[in-house]
Amino acid sequence: MAEAATSEQIYTPSPGERGFSARAVFAGCLLGGAVAGMNIYFGLRTGWSIGGSLIAAILGYAVFAALKPKNPYTVLEANITQTAGSAAGTMTSAAGLLAAIPAMGMLGHQLSYLQLSAWAFAVAYLGVFFAVPLRRQMVVVEKLRFPTGTATAETIVAMFSEGDSALEKAKVLLRWGIFAAVFTQAAFWISPLGHPPLEAWIPLGFIATAAAYSFSLYVSPLMYGAGILIGPRVATSLVLGAVFSWGVLAPFVEAQGWVAGPTMSYGEGARGWILWPGVAIMIADALTSLALSWRTVLNTFTGFRKGAGEAEVVDDQAIPNSWWMIGLALGSCATLLVGWWVFDIPWYFTLIAIALSSVLATIAVRSTGETDINPIGGMGKVTQLVFGGIAPGQMTTNLMSAAIAGSGASQAGDMMQDLKTGHLLGASPREQFKAQCIGIISGVIFAVPIYVLFDRAYTIGEGDLPAPAAHAWKAMAELLSQGFGSLPTHAPEAVMVAFAFGVLVPVLRKHVPAVKNYLPSALAFGIAFIVPAFYSLSMFIGMVIFQAWRRGNKKRADDLGFSIASGLIAGEGLMGIVVAIQTLLGMEALM
Repeated sequence: MAEAATSEQIYTPSPGERGFSARAVFAGCLLGGAVAGMNIYFGLRTGWSIGGSLIAAILGYAVFAALKPKNPYTVLEANITQTAGSAAGTMTSAAGLLAAIPAMGMLGHQLSYLQLSAWAFAVAYLGVFFAVPLRRQMVVVEKLRFPTGTATAETIVAMFSEGDSALEKAKVLLRWGIFAAVFTQAAFWISPLGHPPLEAWIPLGFIATAAAYSFSLYVSPLMYGAGILIGPRVATSLVLGAVFSWGVLAPFVEAQGWVAGPTMSYGEGARGWILWPGVAIMIADALTSLALSWRTVLNTFTGFRKGAGEAEVVDDQAIPNSWWMIGLALGSCATLLVGWWVFDIPWYFTLIAIALSSVLATIAVRSTGETDINPIGGMGKVTQLVFGGIAPGQMTTNLMSAAIAGSGASQAGDMMQDLKTGHLLGASPREQFKAQCIGIISGVIFAVPIYVLFDRAYTIGEGDLPAPAAHAWKAMAELLSQGFGSLPTHAPEAVMVAFAFGVLVPVLRKHVPAVKNYLPSALAFGIAFIVPAFYSLSMFIGMVIFQAWRRGNKKRADDLGFSIASGLIAGEGLMGIVVAIQTLLGMEALM
């Protein structure tokens, strides 16, 4: 007997309604793989990634609505599509391709395609197996919200009840995606389209000065789409951070003679100096936000006693304990072997990392359920601090052990969002588990070669792919390894002030509600120190344009905003893969 319907359930499947099917899984894998590839480009430029659930759900519905198959596509199949798509799309962060792996590259450790694939497959499933035994407590007993999972379930139900609306959203996504792709290709051939040289066109001294500190016009559909998604608070925080770091701090340190090289040089210029306070803000915000969630952490381990006397929910579609137990054992062995083979991590350190990963993944699941925020950065920093103590001076062990913890947290939170969606739709957890496992394979197959392509075509961490998250992980490993003495002149003092700021902002936000709406996002403020200012400005422009539209037509903007943003990001992200191939082949801009 399937799990009994609950008061939460928003859809009751028809008797015999098909869920797990080859077509639903294939569609999810294909769409999620595209999201994974897009996330490589998006994440290495902004430090963020986006989930594949809603994109896979909307486009999956649209594809089958257009094909009109003899056997109609069902609500439960849509759930399987989004589950596989979400699993595939998350592999960019789960495999460390936005943080730990590029950080290793910046430190001079280049991995072969085989090594990177082996690593990705080894760590990919840990979080899935950690999440399975938590489902009943977090989803069924405590009924945590899991906002993204809930929104996905509601979107699926709405699409099947309002087909025209769903098709319109899909068409809008595709239309803006095509526009973004065409523009990105055109900007590759005609450089001024993407980055107009205003300092050359307008002979004013202040424009040239601003451009020297990376304040320039940058036309990027992806960045505009990101601005729509991140909203006013985060976008404004990015601009404030850019103005302070690049407009005030960088000229100041140059004037004081604390740096002697070109402004944009990491080694000797102001860019390498302001990197450190930016990273300090990001780390302080991540760790403080995690500490302020102590109730969530406590409830993670005390909450399991809640509802212990409640009647058991009978469910012959539950995921068998043997599946996740055997899977966890195999995944741990694979991680241990690959960690030793690829990174020379001693087996006992890998075991410690996996044990930490299981605890941190549990915390991540609860945090995702309560706030929709998966604190992967904070989890990674905690692990880096632990290994800074037990393996001092071993930067590779520090980075990749933290990557194991980050992978567990990323995948566990993602799968629980999917299981929440399935719970609301009356779906089979067992079928979702299968779809998740298959989707992960697709994510690795898409994400790893695309990362390798970008790694060969560009210098990750500089230029077009600044990789802010990777810089934060690398800086943390270097600091724990070499100490404050390795920092540039007077940078240690800046780090301490910045760290205090990163602690103060989340504390005030939590304990002084009156100032909550006036405080920036410390994380976004810190990221602006690491990426060139024009990235922050572009996201801010995207936000402003969308908010202006929203003022004029709120309902329309709210209905289509996510689709437009996703189309802009997907179009440039996927065409960015084509551009990378062209770059690798030696093609150059026409002008």
